[in-house]
Amino acid sequence: MRVASERVTALRSAVAVLLALLMAASVGAFAAAAVGATGAGGTYPMTLTDASGVHLTIGARPVRIVSMAPSVTEVLFALGLDREVIGISDSDDYPPERVRSRPRVGGVVVSLERVMALKPDLVVGMPSLQHDQLVRLRALRLPVLAVDAASVEGTVDLVRLLGRVTGRTREAEGLALFLRRRAAAVRPAVRRTVYIEVWHEPVLAAGGRTLVDDLVTRAGGANIFGDRRGYVPVPIEDVLNRNPQVILLLYPGRDRLRGRPGWAALDAVRAGRVYDLPTSLVARPGPRVVEGLDLVARLLGNGR
Repeated sequence: MRVASERVTALRSAVAVLLALLMAASVGAFAAAAVGATGAGGTYPMTLTDASGVHLTIGARPVRIVSMAPSVTEVLFALGLDREVIGISDSDDYPPERVRSRPRVGGVVVSLERVMALKPDLVVGMPSLQHDQLVRLRALRLPVLAVDAASVEGTVDLVRLLGRVTGRTREAEGLALFLRRRAAAVRPAVRRTVYIEVWHEPVLAAGGRTLVDDLVTRAGGANIFGDRRGYVPVPIEDVLNRNPQVILLLYPGRDRLRGRPGWAALDAVRAGRVYDLPTSLVARPGPRVVEGLDLVARLLGNGR
């Protein structure tokens, strides 16, 4: 009974960590932020289909926006919407000087009361994490836009969509062009197999169709669990058998990992290619995603 209880506790902890990662990283199942839209950027009313497949009509340029995800917040500020952003999530941390004084509406669980009290004319959230809460907000007759991105190209689409919706098309196109050019300028490293660990108890790995997987692939690496989708629990034996040449951790745990039984024999550990990564750069689809790509490429190229 005690062993079973400990396993349940560990699983709950892993789920909590994964949810927190998803909130901080804004990882989604949809590569594109919008399926389609009518109306030019800045021309209202504007009708579009969002990442949840919901049709939304925006009657006028939004001037009171609540962002429920850090990635969205970063994009909105990058587009110059300082005055329009009136509420953010508890996980928002960038840009620090701008998020410091903003009202918070919750983290993994959003306070519907706080959102309502702010009287937004647009709420932007993530269906991959907040689906039920977005449904409740829509039931309260709030204009809700669902966005998600799990790749660099998906991030570009997200930027362009938010620019169109907020009347900042020119700024969004400029940022999209910058992101594409920076991504194209990254030189792929020597091809190496890569293991991406999200958490350690139980062991969770980043599989395919996650943003960090896209960065690894663009940087020239091959995710050893790229054949699995999303964040998945993996047996330690599978990691040992696949013997990655590089290990990337989405939490501070490099020293702990080196001490695991049998892991010292892995190619990555023997070569000293075990790295802790800043999650906000490699798993958050926002303006800084190209910094994460550049970092991953440099780490994969170490010792080439």
